[in-house]
Amino acid sequence: MGERSSIFDMIGPVMIGPSSSHTAGVVRIARAAIKVLGAEPEEAIITFYNSFARTYEGHGSDKAIIGGLLNLMTDDVRIKQSFELAKEAGLKYTFKSIGSAGTYHPNTIKVNLANGDNKVEVIGESLGGGVINISKVNGFTANISAALHTLIITADDREGSIAFITSIITHDKVNIATMSVSRKGKKDIACLAIEMDSGLKPITLEYLKNLDWVKNVIYIPDIDM
Repeated sequence: MGERSSIFDMIGPVMIGPSSSHTAGVVRIARAAIKVLGAEPEEAIITFYNSFARTYEGHGSDKAIIGGLLNLMTDDVRIKQSFELAKEAGLKYTFKSIGSAGTYHPNTIKVNLANGDNKVEVIGESLGGGVINISKVNGFTANISAALHTLIITADDREGSIAFITSIITHDKVNIATMSVSRKGKKDIACLAIEMDSGLKPITLEYLKNLDWVKNVIYIPDIDM
């Protein structure tokens, strides 16, 4: 128990814990997940894969993920008490581990969150140096860093939809940094993930949400804001 406590004695400006992969990156994955949920989570199922499955307790990734789900920043000293804070907040959580998942990055976490009937699934990878990749959102490929302003739209797969959406957001004078498209099948449901250098106006988001062929709109500003 003494060794596990001592790893949290390192408190710097950007991380708390033994390494940025196991702490800062993990916190950011959790913060991205609650942005996808759009609310404070009431329940969480957290699955650690591969090397994370073997090291998450000893390296403090368990406290880091809970801290992130409580919307703590990567340098917040309260991460050390995240279990106690979660109890006070009424957050129920379960940890799972899968030590061998060949298709996943070595440092992968799947986060299933719920707030009432609102449920989301986010899969993230901690790449080192606090950098993350959100590889999937609700079963769709995303591949976003969450370090930029991010728009995730789930909509009917129809002709011209991508061009239409990009034309709408360019009215806010945004510069698109990355874009990925994933779909369940031809003419089925598609997911468009766009990372931008600057943010969108609330009226633009409301317009997109009210399009009859758009199912869901998620907007994530820089998660370190």
